[in-house]
Amino acid sequence: MRWLLAFLCLFLAGLSQASVPPAGDERIVDKVLVVKSERKLLLLSKGQPLKSYKVSLGKQPRGPKLREGDLRTPEGIYWIDWRKTSDKFNLSMHISYPNIRDLTRAEAEGVPPGSMIMLHGTPLDEQYPEWYFSGLDWTNGCIAMRNDDIREVWSLVRDGTLIEIRP
Repeated sequence: MRWLLAFLCLFLAGLSQASVPPAGDERIVDKVLVVKSERKLLLLSKGQPLKSYKVSLGKQPRGPKLREGDLRTPEGIYWIDWRKTSDKFNLSMHISYPNIRDLTRAEAEGVPPGSMIMLHGTPLDEQYPEWYFSGLDWTNGCIAMRNDDIREVWSLVRDGTLIEIRP
């Protein structure tokens, strides 16, 4: 009977420890917020901003993405659901666009909603250095940032993190 009590105590102690983040990891990013009008991406933890980055948007930055090929960046609530390295854009993190609202709207209008919206770096191109893209809205609907910035975001944001894109 004592071994059962000891096991139960150890089990409960383990559970209480599991809820505490490891040392040095107190500020876990639980939300990414993009404010399109400010060209800003913020990393948030428990509603508090941790870091802020300048971003570029789609070539038609005003308004939500309505259909494939409209060159707009979506607006709404999504998830960072997977990531990959990219020969063209350094690192890329996929945004779960389209959501149910986007799909319903596109279906009602009889148009494809589009897909493959990413948070990514700047092209690795000798003809156009990274600074060339700064301040431009140049993507096909994605959210782009400097390569140093995307490397940092890549290391701080886990797959499954909420991303809200506001007008």
